[in-house]
Amino acid sequence: MRTLHRLPRHPALRGILLMVLALGAFAMMDTIAKYLSRWYPVPSIVWARYACNLAVLCVYLVLTRRFHVWRTQRPTLQIARGALLAGATTMYFTSLSVMPLTEAASIGFVLPLFVAALAVPLLKEYLDMPRLLAILAGLGGALIIVRPGSGVFTWYAILPVGMALCNALYQILTRMLSGVDGSFTSLFYGSLVGALLLSCAAPWFWAPPENLWHGGLLLVMGILATLGHLALIRAYESATATLLAPFVYSQLVWVMMLGWVVFGDFPDGWSLLGMGIIVASGLYTANRQRLTARRS
Repeated sequence: MRTLHRLPRHPALRGILLMVLALGAFAMMDTIAKYLSRWYPVPSIVWARYACNLAVLCVYLVLTRRFHVWRTQRPTLQIARGALLAGATTMYFTSLSVMPLTEAASIGFVLPLFVAALAVPLLKEYLDMPRLLAILAGLGGALIIVRPGSGVFTWYAILPVGMALCNALYQILTRMLSGVDGSFTSLFYGSLVGALLLSCAAPWFWAPPENLWHGGLLLVMGILATLGHLALIRAYESATATLLAPFVYSQLVWVMMLGWVVFGDFPDGWSLLGMGIIVASGLYTANRQRLTARRS
């Protein structure tokens, strides 16, 4: 984790590199989850991801003497955040057990569009017509990828959309907690609640690792989750959300590369078109949000 302190000192560049690093860690974690789903039930993989994540995070918090992260001003919101994140992870890992990595990730990128839409009723933010059209275009891009009615479509393709919706609500609650609880408190509760909830299901689905390789991969998932979230926190501490928004889509580069190298999957022309529409819609929405914030 010391490598996070060796990045460039310029805040903007540091934030961008940390964002790309965080998304790379998440992409590698998703790749491992898809790989392990060949042998293990998805709930078992998700539980191991949270249990290992919580263990690694607790070691880090003790070593850095962050002993008060368990204190929260809004325990109900923290529990809701953790439950939404656990649900999002379960749906996404389930989709990965069937779908190609790149297609599932691309559909999940309707997330920023859902955040923009949900911010209107929940955060009382304003949604103008151009951003509404961009949201609809992004959903159209997701439909191009899954192509309902064709042989490409399966019901598993809906799960990344459900994941994006849960993650959007998770981000809305995170905004509500901004300035109330510290970032490490939110990080701790996200891991703790997920681990506790999934422990209730673990006895019915748990399958022990068949060998040291699989056991090591489960541990690596927890390490990657911890590193990814820590890098994400540091990224937003170093640069503004509007500056970092376009670099969220660097995760597509990670998943396309990993999907091709590990599984031999590469998206077809229709999927690439849908990805392009989703990325363009997300970037346009982020830019409109930046301009609106600047005028305000």
